[in-house]
Amino acid sequence: MGKEGDRVQAAAASVAVIAASEGLDALLKLLQRGGYRTIGPKVRDGAVVLEDVSRADELPLGLIDDQQPGAYRLSQAKTPAYFDFTHGSQSWKRYLFPPKEKLWSAQKTNKGFEVQHDVDAPKYAFIGVRACELNAIAIQDKVFIEGDHVNTSYRERREKALIVALNCRRAGGTCFCASMNAGPKVERGYDLALTELTGKNGHSFLIEAGSEQGEKILAKLDARPATPADLKAAAKAVDQAAQSMGREMPKSARKILSKNLESAHWQDVAKRCLDCANCTLVCPTCFCNTTTDSTSLDGQNAERWRQWDSCFTLDFSYIHGGAIRREGSQRYRQWITHKLASWHEQFGVSGCVGCGRCITWCPVGIDITAEVRALAKGK
Repeated sequence: MGKEGDRVQAAAASVAVIAASEGLDALLKLLQRGGYRTIGPKVRDGAVVLEDVSRADELPLGLIDDQQPGAYRLSQAKTPAYFDFTHGSQSWKRYLFPPKEKLWSAQKTNKGFEVQHDVDAPKYAFIGVRACELNAIAIQDKVFIEGDHVNTSYRERREKALIVALNCRRAGGTCFCASMNAGPKVERGYDLALTELTGKNGHSFLIEAGSEQGEKILAKLDARPATPADLKAAAKAVDQAAQSMGREMPKSARKILSKNLESAHWQDVAKRCLDCANCTLVCPTCFCNTTTDSTSLDGQNAERWRQWDSCFTLDFSYIHGGAIRREGSQRYRQWITHKLASWHEQFGVSGCVGCGRCITWCPVGIDITAEVRALAKGK
């Protein structure tokens, strides 16, 4: 067989179809036997969250979400599917870059202080990582791994992680990943990729390997070869999601923001913004953090912790003499211009992936895409 034939055979072997519930159960069990801690979507307190999952029946089967500015609701779908919701407030960042993490601890001995630095880095298998999230992880890789200062604990978690990605077949009301070139189809950075198929031919998943490790896992699953009809149905589902985005970011956002640093519109935003930092806490790419030291009363133990922070907090820009950004208008401008403009200068990409979380989970429904359009119109 020639090289072209070899490529065709390899491509066919990399794409297959598994039964819905049985296939997901088999995949989860296979990953768990391989030592992975399987993390996926579950429903808790009326929202989709990311937690440990061990069986397919723990996933949000038959649920969809309605997301609008400042509003989030779950409801029953007409056609039961495992992944027809878009996402909740949590992103995979909370496992790769935890909200709170001990950096080191020190115990006093006769010879001085003995320092311990134990990284908590389980072997994670992330189930259902969407295209916008894959792009967000790639952005955080640039921040924590590819720069001059490497975050060693992030790197260790990242290197151990296995990613089962998901092609979206439904877009949420605040999604705009298509206009950010970040979805809804997964392109790279995954070990396995799923596309859910429902219809007259039953409920199944098209599954595609994207790495050598993914190939090995796929080979162990009870799967049938994908047919042209399967591939066509999967492509159609993803295309429908791309065509039904609830929002769109202006293509010239970077230029618009750079030209409007002194716009009066920032004061208008400040009148609505609560400075609550929700947008930064739900964002899958924001990485602002602070460190705190603590010492026991007897002086025998000391610890240093890192935890998430936000550019919306007044003290975050504090230097000797006071905070640099005292007004809410200045803090909102800092966030949005860094995210959509100066991030390009630092990391070569936008800091936004169009997931829409900052719109959904803003208590007053501030829409980042609408604010950019308003700036463009000089409002």
